[in-house]
Amino acid sequence: MTNKKGKLIVFSAPSGSGKTTIVRHLLKQKELGLEFSISATSREKRGTEIDGEDYYFLSAKEFKNKIKTDEFLEWEEVYRDNFYGTLKTEIDRIWKLDKHVIFDIDVSGGLRIKRKFPKETLAIFVKPPSIDELKIRLKKRKTESDDKINMRVAKASAELATSPLFDKIVVNEDLDKALEEAYNLVDEFVTKKK
Repeated sequence: MTNKKGKLIVFSAPSGSGKTTIVRHLLKQKELGLEFSISATSREKRGTEIDGEDYYFLSAKEFKNKIKTDEFLEWEEVYRDNFYGTLKTEIDRIWKLDKHVIFDIDVSGGLRIKRKFPKETLAIFVKPPSIDELKIRLKKRKTESDDKINMRVAKASAELATSPLFDKIVVNEDLDKALEEAYNLVDEFVTKKK
């Protein structure tokens, strides 16, 4: 990895908490100097997804080879041969642009990054106001079956238990307030001297 270092901003949350909405909002705030970290995955492309823009799409064999050669900052096998991870080259790419890296990443990946770069990382957990509200939001999306929603809600309980391990918690009850709070946290972190 390059000697030139920006900062790392991790956003993690249960599905439906609003982390992606918050990350997209922050990326539009040019004064923060953020660039999105594109994850690698071994899953198939969906719909209109573009390689190198939505994800770096790799075969399971390519992904495993990169694991063996220590090319990932963090990675996880979500299901059998279904991998997700952050390539070290992705961090280098962003740091060479003189930008800070922002992640929209699962809880375990976010905590791994925080452990590897404790001083350079701000880890923010986005919390829904309640599990019931989370379930309502997931149903409103109309993108998944009730079984899938119930699986996500069950997983959310375990993810919520990890929230104290993060540097900051943003409760997304009122989106405008959550966006403002997230902006202030990131702004303070990126303008602070190391």
